[in-house]
Amino acid sequence: MRLRRLGVFAVAALAAGAAAAQCGTAFLRSPESGAHPLHKAALADPRYTATTVTRAFSGRPARGLVNEFIVEHPDAPPAYPELNNATRPLRAAAAARGDTERMSLWAGQGYRLAAELPAAEIIERLRG
Repeated sequence: MRLRRLGVFAVAALAAGAAAAQCGTAFLRSPESGAHPLHKAALADPRYTATTVTRAFSGRPARGLVNEFIVEHPDAPPAYPELNNATRPLRAAAAARGDTERMSLWAGQGYRLAAELPAAEIIERLRG
């Protein structure tokens, strides 16, 4: 299953000398996640094919699914929290009207491995 592959990636990172492996995205689609339902769906949506590090939404570097907002704002300034506060109403309005092209869709590089499973099951699968 996909999460077993994610566990393999974490083991490989540790074997290569990493002190830890971050698996937060693996939990985004779980029922316990507080992620917006549109965000959860976008992680599996075939129109989203890549992630990138951007400052477009918050002014701080963060990795997210490449959407129109990120493409339109490649040179966003490093202005946290001002930019985060300025884009908050835009992000909320986008979510309210179902516009994932204007939402911050945070996700790690392995976002396609995220599954709709309870967090406890994800942990068990990651443990092998």
